[in-house]
Amino acid sequence: MEQNPSRRAFLIAATAGAGGLVLPGSADASAPPRSASWTTFTSTGCAAPDPFTLGIASGDPEADGVVLWTRLAPDPLASDGHGGMPGRDVEVGWQVATDERFRQVVRTGTATARPGSAHAVHVEVHGLGPGREYFYRFRANGHLSPVGRTRTSPTTADSFTFAAVSCAQYEHGYYTAYRRMAEQDPDLVVHLGDYIYEYSAGVYTAANGNVRRHVGGKLQTLADYRVRHAQYKTDPDLQFAHRNSPWLVIFDDHEVENNWAADNPGTLVPGFGTRKAAGFQAYYEHMPLRRSAVARGSRIKINRRVGWGSLATFHLLDTRQYRDHQPCDDGMRSGCDERLGQERVMLGDDQMEWLAEGLRSSSGTWNLIAQQIILGQRDYHLGPGRELNVDAWDGYPAERDRLLGTLAASGDGNPIVLTGDAHVASASDLVADFDDPDADRVGVELVSTSISSDGDGYHDPARDAALLAENPHMRFVNERRGYIMCRATPQELKADFRTLDYISRMGAPARTAARFTIPAGERVLT
Repeated sequence: MEQNPSRRAFLIAATAGAGGLVLPGSADASAPPRSASWTTFTSTGCAAPDPFTLGIASGDPEADGVVLWTRLAPDPLASDGHGGMPGRDVEVGWQVATDERFRQVVRTGTATARPGSAHAVHVEVHGLGPGREYFYRFRANGHLSPVGRTRTSPTTADSFTFAAVSCAQYEHGYYTAYRRMAEQDPDLVVHLGDYIYEYSAGVYTAANGNVRRHVGGKLQTLADYRVRHAQYKTDPDLQFAHRNSPWLVIFDDHEVENNWAADNPGTLVPGFGTRKAAGFQAYYEHMPLRRSAVARGSRIKINRRVGWGSLATFHLLDTRQYRDHQPCDDGMRSGCDERLGQERVMLGDDQMEWLAEGLRSSSGTWNLIAQQIILGQRDYHLGPGRELNVDAWDGYPAERDRLLGTLAASGDGNPIVLTGDAHVASASDLVADFDDPDADRVGVELVSTSISSDGDGYHDPARDAALLAENPHMRFVNERRGYIMCRATPQELKADFRTLDYISRMGAPARTAARFTIPAGERVLT
């Protein structure tokens, strides 16, 4: 998975040069460029502080367009959550070009950044060509943003690369894994949740100690969530990764509250709906999402489908808003008959039917199901007996059986489940019956380890071997930090598990700890 030379040149240049609900502040952009209006699109040298401290991003690509994002915040950690911006609208200019020097501008326009949406801007650009690389930037208050690179989805393609990442607790380490991922130039990045963490400073400590510190206490208000998102967004490695590729994002629990389920977190905090609404609004304000994902009170729509031409369809799921509460008071449990209830749901009937229909109708060679928590059975007790995490799908086995049946019935659509949450990388076959080693294989699950959560991690071959023996459908496990880098073709999908030996200090190299190949039509790891 070597870098394209032109992309490598962009990475070097980008590194050197980086120095209310948003419906009204969004833009549906398909107007052709008006070149005369851009003749002075340069920094003015004014004394106003730089509003682009949180960087820029793109996401949810289509064949003719993409979402562009930024948020104006000259004082990003201001405690009121407004980023040092005045209480008035600000016009933000934007450009899209076919070259990084913007000699060939193909789309241009303005969007309004409003105080009610923390001066965030979402521009939905249309009228671009399929399967093309584009460059974009913003202008506001006399300042230019850094230049970002994005890509539209193709109609047909011989191959493409994508990365899967999750779980980036800011205090636990540096975001070197984001940078190493970006240096490999994926066409697309899939973030599987826990983009931020809601804890007060110092409450959640990594095994090797925390190396950074959250600003503020436990997140409760909209201002709290905005400041925490802003703190994470100021990280240069995260900004670098966003500038380099379009992202698909879904949330898990820590964007709101640890292990929350439906209308209440596991702790049944009074007034949680108000807090959840604040978390959802701040999430939308800081992510390159389309207007269809605008938060509406304590509801937000993140399950959606994104195609990558004839090669792949991404089905992005929501495993938090529609689930029943975790059985047996949550956590790691032995026994727990409550989890076996046939009526218990994780996705809910509507989302399950939506997924089933999408798999039946998909024309992509690969059906990539992006979701948050481990799908395959995972017995953590080494020896007789069983210990399961009931916040994951092991707490909802009846609906998991229905989901696995849906995968089995989806024809030759090559279902691959992409999972986060666990802070441990793993690769597993998905089987019709996890208690039967000879059961039919119905798909594959690739679990990304964390970017930083739980610190440096460790390598324990003896324990890993025992865990694999306890779970014979599993083929690989690794407790280091990192990401998954995949390359898909019509014939096969290769998944490289990339790991870093440390993140408690900067500069760690990444290496391939394991590589798996999934041949098209075979639904097994090789």
